Amino acid sequence: MITLKDLQYLVAIDTHRHFSNAAEACFVSQPTLSGQFKKFEEYIGITLVERNRHHIMMTPAGEQLAARARDILSQAEDFERHAAALLDPLSGDMHLGLVPTVAPYLLSRIMNALSDALPSVRFYLHEQQTQILLKQLDRGELDLLVLPWRDEMAPFDRFDLFMEELWLATPPGHPLQTKKTTKLSDLQGQHVLTLEDGHCLRDDTMQYCFAAGADEDQRFRATSLETLRYMVSNGVGITLIPELAIPFDDKNIPNDGVQYRRFSGPRPTRQISAILRQGYPRISCIREIVRVVRSVMGQPSGRL
Repeated sequence: MITLKDLQYLVAIDTHRHFSNAAEACFVSQPTLSGQFKKFEEYIGITLVERNRHHIMMTPAGEQLAARARDILSQAEDFERHAAALLDPLSGDMHLGLVPTVAPYLLSRIMNALSDALPSVRFYLHEQQTQILLKQLDRGELDLLVLPWRDEMAPFDRFDLFMEELWLATPPGHPLQTKKTTKLSDLQGQHVLTLEDGHCLRDDTMQYCFAAGADEDQRFRATSLETLRYMVSNGVGITLIPELAIPFDDKNIPNDGVQYRRFSGPRPTRQISAILRQGYPRISCIREIVRVVRSVMGQPSGRL
């Protein structure tokens, strides 16, 4: 009989393409994994890997069955979560994924409140770009995502958390800072710094700036929001910065050497949402997380 352990070994080998590393990931010795995997191949009558002295390669059949094994293991994990939720829905592990332009600025505000509201939940935090997080959520590797909403996320369930404004960030003394009010139309003809491909904030910035008649500054693309802020503070260019990332001091004044201006209407925004798989079993735990985040961010409780 095929067991879940057999499928775990198959997925580990497909992931690592190395028996020793796969065995380490499965917390067994290499001889144990290799021997059991060979019995598995003999049982199903299909060669799953090509072996030589230096490395292993998955056969086409091995790749197909590894993908199917991932689906089955994900379903098994969902079964375990559902069983645990029946005992105590507000306990257990919670793997939370966030994008880099949200994670460091939001987590510092919400984690204490989440820990107080859900003392029996162990939070594991994962920071990755949007497409990676969506794949991990779909595979069952993550329980919940907190990130800017995109239409491509429609197959998942969604709770809106809060709307975040994007502010204009310029070096000190920039001409745009002399205006009494700042409108998106003031960006016409400007060259705007952006993040590199893969960041959702890059898409938001380009959407608003292109609509206003601005161009992307081709000289530099930042790998992180902090790098982008550093480039602005050193006079390289201008950009849009999410409000959560602006370091206000006790007097509500930014103190990082960058000049920030809030746009007068219409203001550029991004919708920060909680995304989960349809039919996720621990929905009461998700609802409590949503309630806490909305409360911390000063939002009404809304739909739960």
